[in-house]
Amino acid sequence: MNIVRHNPHGRLLCDAVEYNGLVFLGGQVPRDLSQDIKGQTADVLQQIDALLAKAGSHKSKIISANVWLADMRHREAMNEVWSNWVDANNLPCRATVEAKLADPRILVEIACIAAK
Repeated sequence: MNIVRHNPHGRLLCDAVEYNGLVFLGGQVPRDLSQDIKGQTADVLQQIDALLAKAGSHKSKIISANVWLADMRHREAMNEVWSNWVDANNLPCRATVEAKLADPRILVEIACIAAK
C-alpha cells in the first residue's frame, strides 16, 4: 500500500496522510487568531473539509476526532459550531480536552481520522 502525504511543512509534519483506506489529519489550528472560539472553530472545520476533500473523503466519513481547547469554558461555544457542522447521521467518536496550545492566541485544535 502506498502512503500519500498532503501539505508537508518542511521536516516537521504533514496536514494529512492517507494509508490503507484511511485519512489521518494532523491537528488543524485556526488561520485567523483574532477570532473568538466560534470563529476559530469554524475556520478549523473549513480546513478539515478541504483536507478531507483533497484526500477523497468527507466529514460524513470521520471515524474519530480529538479536540483540544485552550480553556474548557469554551466547550459549549465550540460544540455549537461543531454540531452545526458535523454530519448528524454519521457521528464520529470524539474526545475533548483542555490543553496548553502552541500559541496562546490559539483557542482550539482539531485532529481526526476518516475513511476514504
